[in-house]
Amino acid sequence: MFRLTPTVRVLLIINVAVYFLQSQFGAITTVLGALYPLGSVYFKPWQFVTYMFMHGSIGHLISNMLGLVFIGASLEDVWGPKRFLTYWLICGIGAGVLYQGVRYYELHEMNVDRIAFHQEPSGIAFADYFRDYLPNAGESYQQVAAQLQRTPNDPKLVSMATETVDAIYDQSLNSPMAGMLGASGALFGVLFAFGYLFPQSTLIIFPIPIPIKAWLFVLLYTAYELYQGIHPVPGDNVAHFAHLGGMLIGFIVLKIWQRNGTHYG
Repeated sequence: MFRLTPTVRVLLIINVAVYFLQSQFGAITTVLGALYPLGSVYFKPWQFVTYMFMHGSIGHLISNMLGLVFIGASLEDVWGPKRFLTYWLICGIGAGVLYQGVRYYELHEMNVDRIAFHQEPSGIAFADYFRDYLPNAGESYQQVAAQLQRTPNDPKLVSMATETVDAIYDQSLNSPMAGMLGASGALFGVLFAFGYLFPQSTLIIFPIPIPIKAWLFVLLYTAYELYQGIHPVPGDNVAHFAHLGGMLIGFIVLKIWQRNGTHYG
């Protein structure tokens, strides 16, 4: 049911307004507000909050805001505006923190392999680096890898390959496109709460007109996000672990509130 409760309305307006600013001022807003990896030249502490009010496309914005409107209103009815806003922000910030932890680990492994290549450059190691960290690069690197395997002592070739590996790592850390943005972490916390509090509610998920219980939808969606996070496909730029982080933080918050005697209507 389409309904704008007070906090949902405010969040909707803020997200739309921020997207308008993004469209007007371009990359500068992304650099300031998206959540960049720890150690990036663009990282700022306030990004743990600002990233959740920014979006990468109009489709990204619409999908998140539809979820907020259709699911968030039911929770705000039960909790009231203040508690719902608190939950939304905690889930969003928590999702960002957990995602940063995962991203820090990924970049650490990437840097370890980069340093190992510096120490022992080879065509096999060069090809492996591309397959592991730039899987959508196509096959252009294979010629360089093959030549490096044949002539591993060619100083110019080794220097070029080393610079390329360094550039891939630097792009992952310091590219203006390396930031995460979107309200999805907070939204997935809200989705989890809905399934947790109203497990027998029936949902119809567009475009599949098949009714499904809320608890089952949340369970299946969680499994999907976990699988996609562990088995990423080339070109997938969705922050699956941020989604899972929002759900996990939401679960923890709900348990704490229950232990403290919060009533859910």
